[in-house]
Order: sequence, then C-alpha cells, then structure tokens
Amino acid sequence: MARQGLSAHAGAGEVGLPPDFRWPDNKRVAVFFRVACEGWSDGAWPALGPMGNPLKAGVPDLNALGWVEYGMRRGMERILKVLDRQQIKATMLICAVLAERYPGVVKDIADAGHAIAAHSYGMDVIPAYLDEAAERANIRRTSDIFESLLGRRPLGWISPRATPSPHTARLLSEAGYLWHGDTMNDDLPYKVEFGQSSLFAFPGGMELNDTPLSIRYGNSPRMMHDIFDDWLDFVRTHEEGACRISPSIHAHVFGRQTGIKVFEELIEKAKAQPDIWIGTQDEAISHIRQFI
Repeated sequence: MARQGLSAHAGAGEVGLPPDFRWPDNKRVAVFFRVACEGWSDGAWPALGPMGNPLKAGVPDLNALGWVEYGMRRGMERILKVLDRQQIKATMLICAVLAERYPGVVKDIADAGHAIAAHSYGMDVIPAYLDEAAERANIRRTSDIFESLLGRRPLGWISPRATPSPHTARLLSEAGYLWHGDTMNDDLPYKVEFGQSSLFAFPGGMELNDTPLSIRYGNSPRMMHDIFDDWLDFVRTHEEGACRISPSIHAHVFGRQTGIKVFEELIEKAKAQPDIWIGTQDEAISHIRQFI
C-alpha cells in the first residue's frame, strides 16, 4: 500500500520483512555501532555547543566550532583504535565537507573496512530546507566528493538530524543509494518502492545516542549501560521477532577520553552475548535483500 499524506515516503509503497526474519548467522538480535563525523560548511557553525547558552543570532560561535573539530583532529583516531582492538566494523556517518578537509582520516576509515554513510555535504545543509533541485544537487555533490576520494559512492545516507524532505528518499533511490536512515517509524528495515526505483528505509532511534543523553540532558556516559541492559532484557523476555539497536556516538563527543571507555565497554558487552549479531548497516541491507 502506498503511503499518503505528509511522510518521508509519500506516494511510495512499503514492503516489510517476514515475521520469521533473522539476522546473519540466524541471530534474532542485532547491534549496529555507529559513529557520526559532523562538519559544517565554510561560514557555518553548530547551533548546539557544550556551553549550552547560544550566542546572538549571526555571531560565529568559535567555541562550538572548535568543539566539533575535535572529532576529526583527535577523536576519530581514538575511535578507530577501539574498533580495531575489538575487531568489529561500525557504520560511520560522515559529512562530505570532512572528506574535503580531512581526506586522510576518511580514507583511514574506509581502508579499515567500516561502512560510510553519507551525512549530507554539511550539517547545515538539511534537506528539509531545500527545494527539489537544490536537494538533488546536494546529493550529487556529496556523492561525487566521496567517489572522488574513495573510488566509490556510499550505499547509505542519513541526513543531518535524520530529517528528510518529502523528496529525499525518492531522490536517493534515483541516485542509486541502497538505504536511508531518515526515519524513526519502525523497529526493522523495510523496502520503499517508487515505481522505477527503490531503496530500503533503515529506521534509527535516539535511545542510545551520546549527544542527547550526555550533552543535552547532562547524563553520565555510564547511563548507556543501563539503557542497553534494559533493552536487551526486554527483547529477550518479551519479544519473539528480530530486533535491533544502534548505539551511536559522535567523534567530537564520546571520541573524548570521558566517553570512549563506555563505548568500548558496550562493544565488549555485545560481543559477549551469544544471541547478538554485530555488523554494519551496509552488511545488514545486503542480507535483507534476500528476504524482500
């Protein structure tokens, strides 16, 4: 049935996974570790900063800008070491402007085998604010930058704020993307069909995300343990179908010494569970395509 009204998939058909779907290795539970690498276009800066109180409109916030620059200058090196030490692959959300400014770091991420999801050109280039022509141009620009650096385009896309326009999913499908993460409306991925083109919606969530938990609401990084444990206990006790969760950190937030320890502990905890499959969202979509 086609979605109607205001929707990320208006006018498209949606096809869900079968009830007996399982993740690779016949696992019922999946954990996708994600790292966001955020950058802003020249002359732009984050609206959210560590100080909490924003400056007057139009005044460059160099405090917030320096805060996010930490991610590619220092945080990502630490994160890559953790992932290598734990021998797992993560899904990396990367703004294309960072591939221009830090090409060596982005190549290191790709060479390590992590999945790269396009995160728009910059965090200030939000599809919801663009008309269709401008959005198409942004998708092309973003894709071309990654292809020029890495020799291939990303398979997945997640917009800043995971906030699409009504056209985003269709434009991404026409551009050859296999999946997008601009929705929080389901637990599991599903196929979205736009007549001649299609892609998969890979719903996300903010349940285990360092920025709202630690920066916006001031919680200890260790709260991530409680949330993960409660989720795992619930889905084991009360759920019968496949399930997933996506612990997400930002290179400039938990890429610091104060948060990275908890991220690594979550990885160790997930690895120790016999019923959990750990993979990238690219790997998951490759598996899911066999079922839809």
